[in-house]
Amino acid sequence: MAMGSISSGNGDDDDGLDAGPMSEINVTPMVDVMLVLLIIFMVAAPLMTTGVPVHLPKTAAQKVAQAKKPLEISVDKFGTPFLAKEELLPDTIMARLQALAAENPAAVMLVRGDREVPYGKIMEVMGLVGQAGFTKVSLIAQSPGAPLSSAPASAATPAGGTAR
Repeated sequence: MAMGSISSGNGDDDDGLDAGPMSEINVTPMVDVMLVLLIIFMVAAPLMTTGVPVHLPKTAAQKVAQAKKPLEISVDKFGTPFLAKEELLPDTIMARLQALAAENPAAVMLVRGDREVPYGKIMEVMGLVGQAGFTKVSLIAQSPGAPLSSAPASAATPAGGTAR
């Protein structure tokens, strides 16, 4: 807080300036804190939306523009399929996928597979997705310049869509 008075030197204080405390709020520190919080949430939000952490393979394919938020099935390094964070059991996977396809037949299904999972297991999951009724199925891979750690879905690149 600043307190000050400007005096003309003649003892006359009728120049409109008071010697009392300032009553204005300094909003600059508040704006600084709010901007820092905004940046923190912008960085943290995509990290909270990933499902199962997998190490994605790299590809040079271009990104595909998506109109709606696609569904995402992930295969972890043990070969277990997950829908978001929900584990899909072998005896219920087809019923669950068929129910999702019935809700939105035009939905896009993205398949994320850990790079350590055999290719056959990824193709098996893609086959189940196709049999369930999804006509738009794409694989997700990392861009060549991306780090090797598990990347969030927003940083992944859908590549090589297959239509059935």
